[in-house]
Amino acid sequence: MVGTWSVAANLSTPAMVVEGIQVVAGNQAKVVYAKGSHLISDAAYEERATLFGRSLGRENEPRTDSQLLQEALGIVKDADVIVAALGESSEMSGESSSRSELDIPDVQKELLAELLKTGKPVVLVLFTGRPLTLTWEDANVPAILNVWFGGSEAAYAIGDVLFGDVNPSGKLVATFPQNVGQIPLYYNHKITGRPLEQGRWFEKFRSNYLDVTNEPLYPFGYGLSYTTFTYGDVKLNMNEVTAGGSVTASVTVTNSGNLDGAEVVQLYIRDVVGSITRPIKELKGFEKIFLKAGETKTVEFAITPELLKFYNYDLNYVVEPGDFEVMIGGNSRDVKKAIFTYK
Repeated sequence: MVGTWSVAANLSTPAMVVEGIQVVAGNQAKVVYAKGSHLISDAAYEERATLFGRSLGRENEPRTDSQLLQEALGIVKDADVIVAALGESSEMSGESSSRSELDIPDVQKELLAELLKTGKPVVLVLFTGRPLTLTWEDANVPAILNVWFGGSEAAYAIGDVLFGDVNPSGKLVATFPQNVGQIPLYYNHKITGRPLEQGRWFEKFRSNYLDVTNEPLYPFGYGLSYTTFTYGDVKLNMNEVTAGGSVTASVTVTNSGNLDGAEVVQLYIRDVVGSITRPIKELKGFEKIFLKAGETKTVEFAITPELLKFYNYDLNYVVEPGDFEVMIGGNSRDVKKAIFTYK
């Protein structure tokens, strides 16, 4: 629960996910549990992934993967909802813990597939210390709650979100790829000499793949809620600004769903032309707002010259004249745009 960087934590103290769910559920629901599977089918791999006294007890588990699976399928026969707490162990992250494949470990993925075959609603509670490749899970699992390694109180927080006592509003601080061949993948990359036209899958002699789009599975800043948020157009108080001046960018955000919730409004800026290659966008600000169902708020960002500066070829921290694109949205991909000129 506490992850690899907890170092001296008492590993037996934090509640497990099932215990957190039982506490939060109280008398609302009967909670049943099965182990489901080993961490991974390869025992030697599991040993390497659970060093430093953080064994998952495989040496004391005589049952095979098949027996664990059958127990799980038996437990869920009378269940209304299945919560599958899967993913990495704490020691699969951190120092000296690289992975060449970033899927959910094999035997866990087999368990998840069998649970889905029951036809019952499945919630994947995903433990991980890194972005994983979740293309299959995204296409097949009704709900994914990414909990990273949330610490000593994580079990109760997970329970609160699962039962709707808390409406989640977290956003990803890393880009999730569709597959490992896309890595390195990050939102603020430099433009290429032959960029693929937006909205296209493939074009010969462009920067693209034969077998997959350039897009990530989940972009930087992405995160869902139990409600939805709709963004209006970006408005600027001026289209041209002289040296030393600033621009105010504003956008209306509406809670277009049926539940109250919080949204992280994100500001990105692109220097369209620079003396050296500039990123296609950079996060320059964000604001978390709470909206009741149906409520609308206007969010404003002051864009000062300081937000436009970068280190040029001579390592001087400067802002250069030219066009700047302003992008505001709920993540780095789904944004509304406007442009102004700095003179």
